[in-house]
Amino acid sequence: MKNIHLHLVSDATGDTLEQVAKAALAQFPEINAQKHYWPMIRTARHMERLIPEFDERPGIIMFTLVNQDIEDVLIAACEKHSWPYISVLHGIIRELGHHLGQKSIARPGLQHQLNDEYFKRIDAMQYTLMHDDGQCLDGLKDADIILVGISRTSKTPTCIYLANKGMKTANVPIIPNQPLPRELDNIGDKFVVGLINSVDRLVHVRRSRLLSLKENKTTTYVDEQAIKEEVQQAQRLISGRGWPVINITRKSIEETAGAIMKLKYKYDDDKEKAARDQ
Repeated sequence: MKNIHLHLVSDATGDTLEQVAKAALAQFPEINAQKHYWPMIRTARHMERLIPEFDERPGIIMFTLVNQDIEDVLIAACEKHSWPYISVLHGIIRELGHHLGQKSIARPGLQHQLNDEYFKRIDAMQYTLMHDDGQCLDGLKDADIILVGISRTSKTPTCIYLANKGMKTANVPIIPNQPLPRELDNIGDKFVVGLINSVDRLVHVRRSRLLSLKENKTTTYVDEQAIKEEVQQAQRLISGRGWPVINITRKSIEETAGAIMKLKYKYDDDKEKAARDQ
């Protein structure tokens, strides 16, 4: 295992930089990076004051700086001290400007402005939390996406992820040997997706869940045959409504959400096309 210092320098919150660094480092499992965060660098003078900090713990410097004066100070110091550096945004902004025929305004933190998109995400999150696990079923008509599935099919975390993308997302549990809630009969043309999981995976996840709750009793909740029947019932209910289904086995939350959004885009496109053809 190789240890390195990684300095993350940003003129805003540094969230973008942190996500890029995390994704990149995942490709180098033998590297142990000690991260040092330097957000909200607003002036060249502020940048100059940080140079001694880098000198105390030399390593790789990654940065997202849109102000040219601040970037110039950092790059000059890196070249003087022979510190390796990586500009995460410079190449992207330069190429975008080239293809768009425009010059960037070089203003940091614009993605964090309190604009309409921000408030849309807040509204979506509030809606999603209120409509989790079959709560407030009368509000399903206001959803952008409705997820249905049996227990332990990652409905809630997937809903939270989608809400953070601005999607009002409700989820409704499929309960063994019970019909779907009648409110699902009155949602018009709302977009609904069914989530299923493999029997083996469900057995494992549910047993782990009971262990975490210190429950040792044997119940149908973790019985393999009962779970198999539960999955089959869920598949019949979902296919009977003509809803698309996603098998989440071995899928991350991000992958499941991505698959849902791909289906939603197609659903919306088909609906718009049908409306034009009328």
